[in-house]
Amino acid sequence: MIQLVAFLGNYGKEYEKTRHNVAWYFEDSLPFAGKLNWQSKFKGQIASLTPAELAQWAADEKICSKKDGSPVLVPEEAPSHIYFLKPMTYMNLSGDSIIEAANFYKIKPEEILVVHDELELEPGFVSLKWSGGLGGHNGLRSTKAVLNTADFWRIRFGIGRPSSEKIGVADWVLSRFSAEEQEVMQNVFSQTNLLFVKFLLTKDGEKLIPAWGKKKLV
Repeated sequence: MIQLVAFLGNYGKEYEKTRHNVAWYFEDSLPFAGKLNWQSKFKGQIASLTPAELAQWAADEKICSKKDGSPVLVPEEAPSHIYFLKPMTYMNLSGDSIIEAANFYKIKPEEILVVHDELELEPGFVSLKWSGGLGGHNGLRSTKAVLNTADFWRIRFGIGRPSSEKIGVADWVLSRFSAEEQEVMQNVFSQTNLLFVKFLLTKDGEKLIPAWGKKKLV
């Protein structure tokens, strides 16, 4: 099961709500985001909660619960805590923060979930993925380099490619979403909350791939 969730992005006001920071944008949108107690550590910001707390918050927010509204059961195999990490190293050195946290808490690569932007998916799409290629993503490249493997989980948010050849990829990913695009992303985030909670509270994450491997939400 997942013990560490890394939200990839760049720190600083100038990068807020840019396409490359879609993972941080998603974290901010979580209904229970305000309950996380962030601390500066491991070259980033880290917070934690127990699976039972996650299940209770998800039930309270009506994201995921039993039919009677009570929290879903937490598997016996669940870790004592789930750690949430926002590397403050800039995107291309994200792995430096991830490996420090993983080593400290003795977390294996297959117990890590990386949330990031994806050029190869159009806005409105979300994808749960296990291992595989990096798609030229510097944050993933850095993560693979420090873990010595690409065998970690990803949740990918589609941001699409530039619509004009005059706009370079670097400029595109560092540009902000338009007001219309922000509405689309908020809709995507609200629906992805279910995937996020289900995935963190299951011991069989691969069973979610058929439904969420590449899903158009908007």
